[in-house]
Amino acid sequence: MAQSQALVPGEVDVIIVGAGAAGIAAARRVIAAGRKFAMIEGSDHIGGRCVTETKTFGVPFDRGAHWIHMPDLNPVVKQAGAVGVDIYSAPPGQKVRIGRRYAREGEMEDYLATQVRAHRAIDEAARKGDISCAQALPKDLGEWQKTIEFALGPLSCGKDLNEVSALDFSRSRERDIDAFCRIGYGAMLAKLAEKIPVQLNAPATRIGWGLRTGVDVETPRGTVSGRTAVITVSTNMLTSGKIRFTPDLPRRQLDAASKLSLGSYDHIMLELPGNPLALQRDDLLVEKADSNKTAGVLANVGGSTLCMVDVAGRFGRELSAQGEKAMVTFALEWLGNLYGTNLKNAVRRTAVTRWNEDPWSLGAFSAAAPGSQSARRTMIEALNNRVWFAGEAAHETLWGTVGGAWESGERAATEALKSIGALKPVAEEKPVPQQQRKRRS
Repeated sequence: MAQSQALVPGEVDVIIVGAGAAGIAAARRVIAAGRKFAMIEGSDHIGGRCVTETKTFGVPFDRGAHWIHMPDLNPVVKQAGAVGVDIYSAPPGQKVRIGRRYAREGEMEDYLATQVRAHRAIDEAARKGDISCAQALPKDLGEWQKTIEFALGPLSCGKDLNEVSALDFSRSRERDIDAFCRIGYGAMLAKLAEKIPVQLNAPATRIGWGLRTGVDVETPRGTVSGRTAVITVSTNMLTSGKIRFTPDLPRRQLDAASKLSLGSYDHIMLELPGNPLALQRDDLLVEKADSNKTAGVLANVGGSTLCMVDVAGRFGRELSAQGEKAMVTFALEWLGNLYGTNLKNAVRRTAVTRWNEDPWSLGAFSAAAPGSQSARRTMIEALNNRVWFAGEAAHETLWGTVGGAWESGERAATEALKSIGALKPVAEEKPVPQQQRKRRS
């Protein structure tokens, strides 16, 4: 894993705050330019919200990001071959449970057609303005209403659709082709950070960006000084007051971070030996829901006996706040009702994530509030041509993804290097419009 180092003495070219995907990408960019940097991380591990754990079950499971969207284009996957990481395609499609049976062919066609109509309605609304996705949905979704609301909202965005900008949703790049990493997405990210020196357990407490000569970042372990800085902490961290900025962070950036607040998305991991649900490896399952108290399932993760039950949005946030016992109880009872099986006697070990309580992230991933898609562009702006923000929230089309965080980290580091003359400016290319297609639910 990355090397934990003492704070770098003297001034560096770039200070990188945060060792998640954006921070790692930024560090690699600075290293490639042959410049000096210091990376500090508040937690005891690298990876941020993309971290793999093996201790609980003896096999890897991703506590945060797990789905590798669009692997052929994903910037992290492009680096995977160099570190010998095995990526494999996710099974196509998904299963839908209706009561205690699976949806029949005609029912699946109806569900998928309804989902396409919902996507088109959101895209059409986004062309006219920036209302909520809930307002944009057709009013005649009928018996699939709750399922569509869950699949497009909590399961895709970490928020209910009334909290999500239709324009933000519509501009998100296609995520219908997916893959997984055999050792875990977080483990792959850690491999890409193996040669990067980082100071762990060193949270930034104050960032001074109004200096004439550069930037100072204070931590409990000391202060590091640099000519520029790339800040990769989450939007919720920026608005929490845990990091003091001097001078104060401009209202423009604070408002943008607030409008890009993190949604709630957690995993409930169940070890189910003997495959009592008779599901295949990496099967994706949702139910035909009649309320928001529902979940998504990824079964037999990576060929293991682990079942990943995902809860998200408002219901997921409320459930997570009740603690691990309540989360596991819900997952066992919910799955038991769908399959008519008493899973309490079948389950062995369990584990849950509670990202809203994580002191270094305070949530899962960003989704723009209605009318606030432009906040992502604001997050990309530089402060005093010395400080740049990076992370999934600072990407206009790949928000909520590790790939988006990575690209934003590379961008921010490139801009920081240009500002000190370490890179020659290049003519900016005009973006090529991309056809917008439906998201994977």
